[in-house]
Amino acid sequence: MGGVSDSVENELLDHILSTAAWTMPSGAYVSLHTADPGETGVNEVVGGSYGRQGDTAFDVAASGATSNTADITFTSMPACTVTHVGIWEVASAGTFIAGGIMAPNKPVGAGGTLIIPAGDLDVTLD
Repeated sequence: MGGVSDSVENELLDHILSTAAWTMPSGAYVSLHTADPGETGVNEVVGGSYGRQGDTAFDVAASGATSNTADITFTSMPACTVTHVGIWEVASAGTFIAGGIMAPNKPVGAGGTLIIPAGDLDVTLD
């Protein structure tokens, strides 16, 4: 995952340069996308019982990178092909943090389950 949103870039710069403090999000919510989410989180999966998965735990970052510490499971999905993954501050609407490509793309049948295994969602800043 590489593309950090403009909103987060601005928050980080303000915080680092002592312009304004950034309030830490209450959690990380992982989303799935059927095309590039860009810097706003567009193209998020809709339908079935899809919803962002919260309470996602990540390792403490080292060398500008981290990854998920447990499986992230999406159940009762609509039929779609997931091409990208995103991270948000909240379960619905809210601020999009970052997005990246899911390689390889993951086709899911109606009612199916998609699992991102522990250690497979890599988040980096470069």
